Amino acid sequence: MLKDEILLKIEKPARYIGGEVNSIMKDKEAVDIRFAMCFPDVYEIGMSHLGIQILYDMLNKFEDTWCERVYSPWTDLDKIMREEKIPLFALESQDPIRDFDFLGITLQYEMCYTNILQVLDLSGIPLFAKERSLEDPIVIGGGPCSYNPEPIADFFDLFYIGEGETMYRNLLDLYKEYKASGCSRAEFLHRAGTLPGIYCPSLYHVTYKEDGTIDCFSPIYDDVPATIEKEMVADLSDMSYYPTKPVVPFIKVTQDRVVLEIMRGCIRGCRFCQAGQLYRPLRERDVEVLKHYASEMLKNTGHEEISLSSLSSSDYTQLPELIDYLIEECNRKKINISLPSLRIDAFSLDVMSKVQDVKKSSLTFAPEAGTQRLRDVINKGLTEEVILNGAKEAFEGGWNKVKLYFMLGLPTETKEDMVGIAELSNQIAKVYYETVPKEKRQGKVQIVTSTSFFVPKPFTPFQWATMSTKEEFLDKAHVVREAVKSQLNQKSIKYNWHEADVTVLEGVFARGDRKVADVIAKAYEKGCLFDSWSEYFRNDLWMDAFDECGVSIAFYTTRERSEDEVFPWDFISCGVDKDFLLREWKKALGETVSVNCRQGCQGCGAMKYGVGVCKEPKTGA
Repeated sequence: MLKDEILLKIEKPARYIGGEVNSIMKDKEAVDIRFAMCFPDVYEIGMSHLGIQILYDMLNKFEDTWCERVYSPWTDLDKIMREEKIPLFALESQDPIRDFDFLGITLQYEMCYTNILQVLDLSGIPLFAKERSLEDPIVIGGGPCSYNPEPIADFFDLFYIGEGETMYRNLLDLYKEYKASGCSRAEFLHRAGTLPGIYCPSLYHVTYKEDGTIDCFSPIYDDVPATIEKEMVADLSDMSYYPTKPVVPFIKVTQDRVVLEIMRGCIRGCRFCQAGQLYRPLRERDVEVLKHYASEMLKNTGHEEISLSSLSSSDYTQLPELIDYLIEECNRKKINISLPSLRIDAFSLDVMSKVQDVKKSSLTFAPEAGTQRLRDVINKGLTEEVILNGAKEAFEGGWNKVKLYFMLGLPTETKEDMVGIAELSNQIAKVYYETVPKEKRQGKVQIVTSTSFFVPKPFTPFQWATMSTKEEFLDKAHVVREAVKSQLNQKSIKYNWHEADVTVLEGVFARGDRKVADVIAKAYEKGCLFDSWSEYFRNDLWMDAFDECGVSIAFYTTRERSEDEVFPWDFISCGVDKDFLLREWKKALGETVSVNCRQGCQGCGAMKYGVGVCKEPKTGA
């Protein structure tokens, strides 16, 4: 436990003391397995993550297991821990992480990779898996970035591929056998690597061609699967695991509210979106189950806001009934409702006018591309007419603030597409002035147009796409900025863009292979940490690390990929066939749209699970 004099020296001591409402304490002598669940970022970010709350709740429901939490110490405490040789500890017991059986690390974002090394380093656990002994915890990763685990494979003993609710019990039972039998760490890892959904990097061998691409990726042993199938929850309405008593932090965190996950997956098929492919098929939770969860979570937390979580809330078939229930429940208790991921249509606006203070909130549209041609390339399924009509209805409903999200650097993008971002922003401003009479306006319309830079991700049709360089990204942002300045309503439009150098690194880690691990280790050694925080990001140190390791950035970002290239993640099956992704890539290049899963099956491969939207009748295009 940190001494008072240390707590007084650091920002936000509540990040490290534990004891929050609903945190779970157990007698450590009465459990067989101790599991430290880590989010490799600062407490406020990690505490906002639903996946960890679900696993924390599930693992602690097992009588033989105590799951505790650990986050990346912020830079102030990091410095003190190194100087005073204080080992990293779990929040609940304040015991050192090295005393645990498992260290589970959630992999949400590529730019947290050096923070993984910080957690291992401060815990006294060797950074590289091959250097660990019986005394060290089993380090296991999971989450969306585990669908290409190769850039960080050297640092992990195991990866859990897929949704965490299904296979952990089997893994923990196997671990108990291993502890009782006295077999070696290597033997346990070998046996774990035969379980469904569990990938053990040390059990696979990779060889490369002369051009640096993968020649062969194969298991070393006959009993280890050549392909790892993702784990998936078939029935989301099974009430076994959902945190109806989530931990309530002492300090304000990013998502300071009750989170209600209404479904997993998405029917839309946007070609840039990794989550839309990884979590197929779409599966809904029953509305009665959600009503129960909502009332229990509000009762057990004291939170004053509830948020619906999904990739596209408008596609939840029982949304009107759920919203009616929540409005009634929340009005009675003076609770706010947050509704992200809604399409802006008449129903959504009607709902939002009931649950939001119109004067305070802004509406969010994500056209992603500035022209219809490019929206067809990415299969966004959103026309300019729909966007402008949604804006018109919003302005009529009293809104005058709009956020617009676009991407720059998408495949086939032209200057016309870039300028189109400014023109569409201007069109929306024009709609406001045409729709709202002067006497009813509350000042100017405020439009905030933001562009992120496109990163091709594994398991998307764009996994074959080339990526722009940092200089090209900035040139594109400059084109948009100048185009905004030339619009009639330029004073109503504020333009922001993302950091280009961070995006380039994200692109390397997203499609990287095992050769990237040395670069990450070298960058960490040089002092790279909290790379997703712009005030701490050091691009110069990263560039030095790539140079010293002799690893080419362009190989992972701007290089053209052939249709038959073996990708580092090809040994994983997320349920979506590579043939389907290639068909969609070709349709993108042909500017052809694919209908969504409810209108017609595109044969992606997820039908094999026989659940969710795959069982619904199709409506036709």
